[in-house]
Amino acid sequence: MGKKKLAQLRDNSVEELESKIVDLKNVLSKERATIASGTRAEKPAKIRNTRREIARILTLIGEKNRGVKKQ
Repeated sequence: MGKKKLAQLRDNSVEELESKIVDLKNVLSKERATIASGTRAEKPAKIRNTRREIARILTLIGEKNRGVKKQ
């Protein structure tokens, strides 16, 4: 994730970030179900990248709740 995308995420409100987390968790569960069903994942790194993006968004939500300002 580049600095541009991270800056765009910082501009969003907490509610928008939480809705993005819900969407990403749905994507993650679909990818995990695909692997659990025995089929091969089309993009194996997608799970890792999705998990990392969820963690980034959760970090941003925590920063916003604490009032931390990042540039």
